[in-house]
Amino acid sequence: MDSLKANSTTHGHIHVVAMPYPGRGHIYPMMNLCKILVSKNNNILVTFVVTEEWLGFIGSDPKPDNIRFSSIPNVIPSELVRAANFKAFFEATRTKLEAPFVQLLDRIELPPVTVILADTTLFWAVGVGNRRNIPVASFWPSSPSMLMILQHFDLLVQNGHFTADISDEERVEYIPGISSTRRVDIPLDGRNQEMTDWLLEIFSWVSKAQYLLFTAIYELESKAIDVLKENFSFPVYAMGPTIHDFDLGENTNLSDNNYLHWLDCQPKSSVLYISMGSFLSVSCAQMDEIVAGLRDSGVRFLWVARDETYKLKEVCGNMGLIVPWCDQLRVLSHSSIGGFLSHCGWNSTREGMFYGLPFLTFPIAFDQVFNSKLIVEDWKIGWRMKQNVKADNLVTRVEIAKLVQKFMDLESDEVKEIRTKAGEVKQICQRSIAKGGSAETSIYAFIKNLLDCHGY
Repeated sequence: MDSLKANSTTHGHIHVVAMPYPGRGHIYPMMNLCKILVSKNNNILVTFVVTEEWLGFIGSDPKPDNIRFSSIPNVIPSELVRAANFKAFFEATRTKLEAPFVQLLDRIELPPVTVILADTTLFWAVGVGNRRNIPVASFWPSSPSMLMILQHFDLLVQNGHFTADISDEERVEYIPGISSTRRVDIPLDGRNQEMTDWLLEIFSWVSKAQYLLFTAIYELESKAIDVLKENFSFPVYAMGPTIHDFDLGENTNLSDNNYLHWLDCQPKSSVLYISMGSFLSVSCAQMDEIVAGLRDSGVRFLWVARDETYKLKEVCGNMGLIVPWCDQLRVLSHSSIGGFLSHCGWNSTREGMFYGLPFLTFPIAFDQVFNSKLIVEDWKIGWRMKQNVKADNLVTRVEIAKLVQKFMDLESDEVKEIRTKAGEVKQICQRSIAKGGSAETSIYAFIKNLLDCHGY
């Protein structure tokens, strides 16, 4: 798959070498952005670099002709599960990906590389680009607000908010561009020093890049984005939700789309869609409570549960449908879906917002906790299922059943309010990608900058 040699059609192209972190939540938004870029300018060529494992997963997916795959060796033995060996996997991406990526760059002949589009998590790519005089566009895979918190980590330390013994409910109100936030919703503290150190190391390289790109909507995080633009000397672009039309219908197994037929048979806005992500998971005890609460709620639901499908089918009752996989964009856009119970990963957050859904938030770790805060407190398009993600107490089946019933009651004034807010956010998202919208403007500005800097 290493189609790296020149051909008669590639001279004079903007050549983007895209290097995502090898994970679902990183690869797909970067691929979507690449699809958008080539759709805006047919002189853009993308070499999309993935590990051999991921090439096996997505190598046959439909894509524009101007995007080509190239692979590098896997960074960790395939028998190791990422979720169970996160530290080992993450450490491997920090230490073992750079050398094969450099070797890949050495194999590229023409056209010369215009820019390296690299996941911010792969901070070493900035050093590679700087040594070779190739500009690097750092692609931040979470919210701009989360990056703002990293940039002002020193303020947390100065104000005594980095220690493990402070009140979780204490408010942090001094980070520029960030609204008042409960301490518990900031995923940096002394209880996980190693992860904090990793994040700070990653952030320290952002200022050495030549561009910073967000999969975010400017209007929804304008204060944080404006401060970041002031703080960095290079262009900062909010590229929008990066949900591309090419995704609709891709990867759909037409022989196993019974969930779409099932959704077609349900009343409008009556189904709660549930997806807790593909990486981390709640405890077994909490999962039992969620299952029982959903069953007792009597609410219709569609649940994507990759590893527990058959077990859950046995205990969830007859009101729900449980599947190991679905085309999430098709589901979120379906008229029968009335809400989204989510772990608040950034991809799911953006997609739910784009389709105007209210959220029940159940974050597990990392930036999911702060994304939940944005959903509930800033955008007011959801409710928390668990008030304190760091607390050891379980959310009980009784609490879950009552909350789900209330959340899916379309006649409730509170529900009408969050559904109205969710509809407003949907309009903001869709206006951003329309002609002259903030996202489209940023995308064209980024392309123009590349053209101007390289004399095209």
